Amino acid sequence: MATPDFIRTLRATAGRQLLWLPGVTAIVFDDEGRVLLGRRSDTRRWSVIGGIPEPGEQPADCAVREVHEETAVHCVPERVVLVQALQPVTYDNGDVCQYMDITFRCKAVGGEARVNDDESLEVGWFAVDALPDLHDFALFRIKQALTEEPTWFAPATPG
Repeated sequence: MATPDFIRTLRATAGRQLLWLPGVTAIVFDDEGRVLLGRRSDTRRWSVIGGIPEPGEQPADCAVREVHEETAVHCVPERVVLVQALQPVTYDNGDVCQYMDITFRCKAVGGEARVNDDESLEVGWFAVDALPDLHDFALFRIKQALTEEPTWFAPATPG
């Protein structure tokens, strides 16, 4: 995965220590109710679309940008599905990051799904009752995006 330039700059002084970063996930549906997925080049697994906002970039704008960059699909964010602090991740190079994920339900409004950068091996539309093997992360976000419930968040820990 391409590391954003601003993170490379941070890493020059922060080293491999934990970086707390924003993350955005887009659950994109087409008019047939299918969900857009990409098979990632780093893990070779199918997943939902997401990425890291650039400094000053609004989360919804990031969702739109990431979907187009990775899949050539144009989308419009409809609502925030969930907000969740994720567990820290240690990458192969030793860098440690922890993300605050904001997941958006989005509607496809144009473009043809195709591999549009080097982050995906394949992209495609899937019926929600015929999904490929996905991590719980992706399945939970798709499930939440299909509901009309309020934004999901982890319950507050009593202080």
